[in-house]
Amino acid sequence: MKKIAPLLFIYAVAIPHRDFFEKLSDAALSVTKDTVVYDSRYYNIPYPNGDVPKDRGVCTDVVIRSYRRLGIDLQKEVHEDMKANFAVYPKSWRLKSTDTNIDHRRVPNLQVFFTRKGKKLPVTNNTADYKPGDIVTWILPANLPHIGIVVNRKKGNRYMVVHNVGYGQVLDDCLFRYKVTGHYRYKK
Repeated sequence: MKKIAPLLFIYAVAIPHRDFFEKLSDAALSVTKDTVVYDSRYYNIPYPNGDVPKDRGVCTDVVIRSYRRLGIDLQKEVHEDMKANFAVYPKSWRLKSTDTNIDHRRVPNLQVFFTRKGKKLPVTNNTADYKPGDIVTWILPANLPHIGIVVNRKKGNRYMVVHNVGYGQVLDDCLFRYKVTGHYRYKK
């Protein structure tokens, strides 16, 4: 028994530790295996841990589902922060209070949440600044906000992104396709 213990210790030390953001990257890649139709309709989503139907979703649902696979319920986290700090969140929808069905599915709300509870990183045009597990927001044509997760797959020297811009939850080389408006890291 004494001879095995040192081997177990060496084995445990020799295996590289997978950090949270690598796991988030893997979770985002795993959501691309689900067939999802882009659907931005309002749904009554049970709270907490609610989700739109599995075969439906938008860009924010990629982020929600990826974090959920790591045991983090952004529906609950965003709601609790919005309830306590409603004044700092956007008023674009003219709401007078929170709505657990939709608040976590709005890109501007997630930008505020990740800024408040995570780490806001500089927006640059340098591919080396974007790492797997980073959250990126963009503004699309027609002034539409968008969000995705940088993952550990590359095209050339640039990491790719998992997002849903209208054709399902996909892996895409789109990091600089649109104007980047936000760059975040969030670990609960």
